Amino acid sequence: MPYPSYFESFDVQQALADYPLGDAFLERYQGMSREQLRELQNQRFLKLMARGWEIPFYQRLWGDAGIKREDIQSLDDIEKLPVFSKSDIMQSVEKFPPIGDFSGLEGLAPEERPPVVFHTTSGTTGRPQPIIFGPRGREIQAMLVARSYRFMGLKPGATVQSTYGHGMINGGHYIREAVTRYTNALFLSSGTGLETRSAQQVQLMQDFGVNVLVGFADYIKKLASVAKDQGIQPGKDIPVDMIIGHLGQETRAALSEAWGGAKLYDWYGVADTGCVAAEGPDQGGLYVWEDAQYLELLDVDSDQPVTPGDTGNMVVTCLYKDDIYPVIRFNTCDITSEIVGENPFQLPFRRIRGFLGRSDNMVKLRGINVYPHGIGGMLAELSSFTGEYVCIAERDDSGRETLTVMVEVSDPVAGHPAIADQCAALLKLKLGLEVGVEIVSAGETARWTEIDRRQKPLRLLDRRFG
Repeated sequence: MPYPSYFESFDVQQALADYPLGDAFLERYQGMSREQLRELQNQRFLKLMARGWEIPFYQRLWGDAGIKREDIQSLDDIEKLPVFSKSDIMQSVEKFPPIGDFSGLEGLAPEERPPVVFHTTSGTTGRPQPIIFGPRGREIQAMLVARSYRFMGLKPGATVQSTYGHGMINGGHYIREAVTRYTNALFLSSGTGLETRSAQQVQLMQDFGVNVLVGFADYIKKLASVAKDQGIQPGKDIPVDMIIGHLGQETRAALSEAWGGAKLYDWYGVADTGCVAAEGPDQGGLYVWEDAQYLELLDVDSDQPVTPGDTGNMVVTCLYKDDIYPVIRFNTCDITSEIVGENPFQLPFRRIRGFLGRSDNMVKLRGINVYPHGIGGMLAELSSFTGEYVCIAERDDSGRETLTVMVEVSDPVAGHPAIADQCAALLKLKLGLEVGVEIVSAGETARWTEIDRRQKPLRLLDRRFG
């Protein structure tokens, strides 16, 4: 029995019309009201819900919560639906191996199955999760990344080097698809330091005149040090003028300086959802692509909406993903807050501050929530701070939880008492409580963070339950 090939299975031109890029994006959305956007979101949400009811995973999730089809009449009813997270997906995989029952492929004969793209998560927070994409959802996901890059100011004919990982994980592959299909940039998929040695990556940059770097901030900063060790001046011998990555709360100034003053642009997304939000040329926060993503910020403990401006878990509904693995109220467990106020582009989209930490990687000390991923940004104003650190959570014999921050500095460690006192005072001011500080020389946290082997360095060693 014949079945359509990948690009025959959906209308690419219609997808580009529905989720425009470049000038067409601004023409569509500049001046649009929130009411008009809501109407568009509602249309896409109802189509998504119709698909969701066909998926065994959602039938079970919603049925267990007592939800019936007639209970959800519009986007206004979305809060009636339960949220789900990676743990629910992994339970599905365990119960229905090897790929779970959340994709929509269940029960289809081989000749009836559409083309799919299969990847996994990185496994940063546990066992890698299988993720399956249908052609339409996959391509719109790539279009949203390309929209982000072009909105940021990616120049025509740019040379982009990607340090995102490949292999089974999704990240590097869909960034390559976005750039090669929906921009005219020359794309170098160098991957991580394991896939292409750091010294070789630097040589590639110099040979091909790379002017845009994309990837995770920690490794991109490391590459600047590698270049200097080879006698190559970042920003001069390698003319990088734009860095696009997951910047989190790391020091932007230090990363920009390392690459000769390159402009930095942040964006946010996870494997399940694709690109959710991205910085614009104004660099005034990340614009949520609300024509494609419905983002809720919910309280970590109660799952209730937070007041605009307060921090909460990012819970994402992918309005565009109505073919394979619909995503409806997925709790990323990533923390952010909304930026309240108008934006200079007169876009109807809300803005967020980007990734502020993980709620499932949180340490609660004397009633205060501490997010290890946010510590780097707090220490950024210390001139001796290299940007590398790791938090160590422990529990003493009395059951009291403690946190020690191991901080790398460029100054001689012989002067550590003064530096440690500076760090401790700064963290006390910004956290509102005292934490321990241990000062170490540059490179000494690498065995804990695994920065040489991981795209996302570990920032928490949790010894409370060992």
